[in-house]
Order: sequence, then structure tokens, then C-alpha cells
Amino acid sequence: MSEVENSDASDPYHSGGKRRAVLAWLLIAALLGGGGLLIALSSGAFRRGVVAVESPTRGAIPDRYDADRSMSYLQQLCDLGPRPSGSAAMVRQQRLLEEFFGQRGATVTRQVFETRDPRDGSALTMVNLIASWHPERPKRFLFCAHYDTRPYPDRDRHNPRGVFIGANDGASGTAGLMELANQLDDLPPDVGVDLVLFDGEEYIWQRDGGRYFIGSTYFAEQYKNDPPAVPYTAGVLFDMIGDKELKLYYEANSIRYAKSVARSFWKKADQLGVEAFVMRTRHDLRDDHLPLNQIARIPTIDVIDFDYPRPGIGAPSYWHTEQDVPENCSGQSIAAVVWVAHQWLVAQSSATTDPTR
Repeated sequence: MSEVENSDASDPYHSGGKRRAVLAWLLIAALLGGGGLLIALSSGAFRRGVVAVESPTRGAIPDRYDADRSMSYLQQLCDLGPRPSGSAAMVRQQRLLEEFFGQRGATVTRQVFETRDPRDGSALTMVNLIASWHPERPKRFLFCAHYDTRPYPDRDRHNPRGVFIGANDGASGTAGLMELANQLDDLPPDVGVDLVLFDGEEYIWQRDGGRYFIGSTYFAEQYKNDPPAVPYTAGVLFDMIGDKELKLYYEANSIRYAKSVARSFWKKADQLGVEAFVMRTRHDLRDDHLPLNQIARIPTIDVIDFDYPRPGIGAPSYWHTEQDVPENCSGQSIAAVVWVAHQWLVAQSSATTDPTR
């Protein structure tokens, strides 16, 4: 995931969240007094410590949405190492995913295009992967994620040019699509699905600035210029869905461009008892859903937990750091999101193309 949409792109949280954090500090200081606050801090009263896995659901996730299997997909991707665009690990990942989706009945195609390497201006080949089930059916839905990783953990305070594995920011969305592919052998007879993996979501070699959403922008432009016979009814983007403390709020641009899709998706989560979905808007994010909405006019939502882990006094941030590793992710979180996505998808089979059911 790239960045928040506000006046300070270097701030990992939106301005409203930042203000709330400051107010919380002031309130604690007022309640405890200066001496009491120092004692509490020195005693570790506010330290988060190790983040434990928190159940994203009220009850058990049905067995068909396999948390262990989802986690194994994430681990398999991370075992390839860093996967920035054009790297050898990215090539291995592409082959792995083509074989994986093909084995599950998809028609897999490559959308190949060239861009420029920001380091020296040389040509760089990028690849969007598209796995299709029943593209001829009258209702088509797009589920997508980016599968590249940022070249460096540039927000790591200790080693900003270290190794970035991208377990949550990259692998979790891809693992979610892999788990969703296991559910697509019994789609309603009028529903078709494309799973799309975008390259170049954040091929950024510097701390701030640069080109984001390269793959999704190319995909959206091709869709606009050469529309398919059956257009997408709606789209869903998975990004950072592997947090152990999963909390998925409405994202502001999703509400702006695809409100009915977001409302119906979160309503389905509520019906299933997936409490990780919270019916409140929290972040205003720039992500791969923007080109899909703005260029292709596909009403697309961003299912994302940008707080990684959950904010709190003394809490770390794993976003774009060396701590974005499988140990800080949960297969339960991924499986819960896939459960909602699949059940929402099944509910779209009706006489109408309205995605609000």
C-alpha cells in the first residue's frame, strides 16, 4: 500500500487520527498528572508488548475458508524474498501464481507493458496477471491486489535500506486472492470473476514522491480504451488484510466512488459476524482502487487495514519496515476477509445488476 491522501504524504496516518492521538496523550496527562505519567511510562504501563492474534469473528470461520492454508500461501510468497517489480523473485512469483490459478480452473493471461526505471530511466517490463473464471457470464466481478513489494523498508527507523519482505503489504492481498480462488468452482450460474494482480503499485526507490499505481493505471486505461463485452459490475481491492489485530473501516475514497458496494460488503460482514469490519470511515487513502474508479469507471472499494498493528501509546508501526514479516500476520484475518468476499459474491446472483444486496 502506498500512502494516505492528505497534505503531508509522509505522515502514515490521516490528520484526524493524528489529532485524536494527541488529544489522548493530553487527556492521560491531565488525569495522571506529571509525576503519575512519568511513573506509568517508566513502569511500562502503556507498552503494547507482543501483539497477539485477535479473532476477527464472533464465531468460527467455516472450514472451507482455511486460515492455515491462507497463511501457508502468505509464507510461500514471502519465502521468495523481496519481490519488487522486475526482480528475479517477482519472475518466480509470476510463474508460481500462473500455475496456481491455472490448476484451479482459471484462464490466466499476462498483461505486459513497459515503464521506466526511476533510477536510470532504462526500460522496465511489468506484468499484470489476470485469472478469469467464466468471462462470458452476464455479471462479472473484479477482485484485485498488488503483488509487488516496495524495494526498501524506507520507513524503518533503524534500517531504511534493509530487507523488505512485504508480508502484509503485498503478500496478504495476494494470499487472499489465492484463497478466494479455492471458492470459485461453484459460482452462481450468472456470475463470472476475474482475479487481477497489479504490478508496480509502489515501485518507489525514494522516501517520498515517485510514481504509484503503475499496473492498475495501465489496466484501467486498457479497460477504458478497449472495454470488454461484459463490463465489471463492481470491484474489490484487497490490501493489508493480514494484520493480527484486523480492523477494516470504510475507506473514504471507496465511499466517494462506490458507496453502495462498500455498504453491501460491510453489511454482509455484519450478517456473518465478522467483527473486524467496522461501519465507520477512518482513512482517506490513495491506492490501486483510484485508477479503477477514476479512469475505468469500475465502482471499486478498498478493503484495507492501514493501522498495522492497531494504534496505541507505545505501539510500533510495521508499515514499510523490516517488521512486515509473516510473524506479524494472521491466516485467520485473511480467511475472514475471503469468507465475506465469497458470500458477498454469491449474493450478487439475482435478476438485477445492482451490487447493493
